[in-house]
Amino acid sequence: MSNDLIVGFSGNLARPSSTRRFVESVTQSLAKQAGLQHAVFDVEDLGTSLAAARSAADLDPAARKVIRTIIEAEALVIGSPTYKGSYTGLFKHVFDLLDPADLRGKPVILTATGGGDRHSLVVEHQLRPLFAFFEAFVLPTAIYASSRDFTDGIPSTAILGRVNQALAEASVLVKARSTADAIAAE
Repeated sequence: MSNDLIVGFSGNLARPSSTRRFVESVTQSLAKQAGLQHAVFDVEDLGTSLAAARSAADLDPAARKVIRTIIEAEALVIGSPTYKGSYTGLFKHVFDLLDPADLRGKPVILTATGGGDRHSLVVEHQLRPLFAFFEAFVLPTAIYASSRDFTDGIPSTAILGRVNQALAEASVLVKARSTADAIAAE
């Protein structure tokens, strides 16, 4: 089932967040290229029921709706701030609530932010294996940005180059999936 949305999900634990702003920017750009709508959520949107949930059924109705929107997305833009070399614990807990088949074949752009370059491998050593477990179609180009990669909230030319490369890869997959869905519906 599809909701004709590109969905961004950020693992930030507070607002405002540079990670969420970055995920919003990439999500909006992909949605524009794909001719789809977009929605962006973060851990905060799942509310207080998240911490005690042992399954998605334990979440309150609003949080279950966020999870359903993520599962039904055409593609995902995932991002997390980096703490001690990894994503946030509650970010991981959100994905612990999903069935392993929920993201199978879904195009996913990985992003992460952090305070410095020493965290740059978080996308390759933490996020990529997590989404490989779900058999998602993780795009080859992932984007890590440190605080010095932004000036007044605007990404550097190097980061924008990686974003554009990831967007091009994702656009091809989203269009191919839409075409396949249209053929299957005939």
